Amino acid sequence: MPENIGAAARAMTNFGLTDLRIVRPQTRFPHPKAVAMASGALAVLEGARVFETVEQAVDGLTLLFATTARERGQAKPVDGPAEAATLMRAEMEKGAQAGVLFGRERTGLENDEISLADRVITFPVNPKFKSLNLSQAVLLVSYEWFKLADGALPFDMPSYSGPAEKQHLNAFFAHIEEALERAGFFNPEDRKPVMVRNLRNIFHRLGLSEADIRTLHGVIAALEEGPRGPSRRDRRKLKPVEDEG
Repeated sequence: MPENIGAAARAMTNFGLTDLRIVRPQTRFPHPKAVAMASGALAVLEGARVFETVEQAVDGLTLLFATTARERGQAKPVDGPAEAATLMRAEMEKGAQAGVLFGRERTGLENDEISLADRVITFPVNPKFKSLNLSQAVLLVSYEWFKLADGALPFDMPSYSGPAEKQHLNAFFAHIEEALERAGFFNPEDRKPVMVRNLRNIFHRLGLSEADIRTLHGVIAALEEGPRGPSRRDRRKLKPVEDEG
């Protein structure tokens, strides 16, 4: 199906794979629906090669995996996608070529096609619903492949200030504990040491930054001062009372 071909090309491009080989596509190739589903991954589509037989498509490979959702009665080693990716990388580091054979959307691979492979890839999925869309299977294998080369996430949580230094954290503890003492929070008094320890442990677990500490100081100070009168926004809403007398 052209949609599956396009979606598979997109998945491959996401994770740095480029060599797409297609056996007997249902329609002419390239197809507009494949281009639409590729969502910009045109280099893989444009470089794809079409073959009449699986034997022709796997020519040149020294390690071939076949994907299947069920046991086919063939005595072949079975790997998950992560293990298969490790074996493929090891094969290619030796200067050889490895590949993965994916089946049709509706019926998967035929037994004779699986017999051409050295090993089998299957996926740990819900046993009550094992069926994967073709492009989803391509995505899972491509993802495991890419993780071995560059598993770093593309971004992290932004950090606007460094972690709080101990003296600043202790000053914050003193501030909040004094404020709570005045508010009568530590009641009964004999429970105060335990309550203080629990409170400090809460903030320790948060991993506060210097900016967090400054913000919390401001919060406590605002609570201690109480209401400051109407804000500028509220003052704009106030209307003067007209003298009716």
